[in-house]
Amino acid sequence: MSFFDTLQEATQHERQELFNLPIIRQALAGRVSLESYRAFLTQAYYHVRHTVPLMMACGARLPIGLEWLRGAVCEYIDEEYGHEQWILNDISACGGDVDTVREGRPELPIELMVGFLYDLIARDNPVGLFGMVNVLEGTSIALSTHAADSIREHLELPTTAFSYLSSHGELDVAHMQTYRRLMDRLEDPTDQAAVIHASKVVYKLYADMFRALPGATAEETLHAAL
Repeated sequence: MSFFDTLQEATQHERQELFNLPIIRQALAGRVSLESYRAFLTQAYYHVRHTVPLMMACGARLPIGLEWLRGAVCEYIDEEYGHEQWILNDISACGGDVDTVREGRPELPIELMVGFLYDLIARDNPVGLFGMVNVLEGTSIALSTHAADSIREHLELPTTAFSYLSSHGELDVAHMQTYRRLMDRLEDPTDQAAVIHASKVVYKLYADMFRALPGATAEETLHAAL
C-alpha cells in the first residue's frame, strides 16, 4: 500500500468525525446562516494567514536528504501567497468588519492548531506539517466543490463573497494530486509517522473549530434528537 493510502486509512476515523458533524452536513447542503459563514471565514483567515510562514519554517528545517520536498514547499508557497486577503475580501462582501477580523484573535481550536504546527516544525519533525495539508486541502475540496454554490444561493450573496471557497476547488484538487505523489515518495517511517500524527491532531482541532461556530450546538442538539 502506498503511503498516501496508508495515511487516508490511518486517519479515516478522524475524517469521518469531521464530515459527520451536523454543521458540515448543513454546509454541504448549503443550509448555513450568514453568521455561521462569516464566522467560518474569520477562523479560516486566522489559520490561512499562517500557511506561508509555516511552509517557510518547514522548508528551512528540512534536511538535505529531502531537498526534493523543499522544492515542492517553495512551489506551494508561491501558490498560496496572499490567500488570506481573498478571505478578507469575502468577509467584506458579505457584510463583515474586516478591520475587526484582522486585529482579532482566533477561537481556541485554531489558536491551538497554529501553535501546534509551529511547535511541530521547531521541536519535532518539520515533515509533519504535511499532515496539515492533508486535512485542510481535503476538507477545502469538499466544501469548495459541493458547498460554495449552494451556500451562495441560500444566502443570496454575490459571487465576490466566495472567492476563497470557489478558487480552492480546482486549485486544491491539483494540489492533492501533487500531494499524493509527494507522500508516496516519503519513505522514512519517522517522517510518515509525523504526518499521520499531525493529520490526526489537525482533524481534531479543525472539527472543534466547526463545533464552535454559531449555530453548531443547536444543530448538534437537533441531530441527536432525531
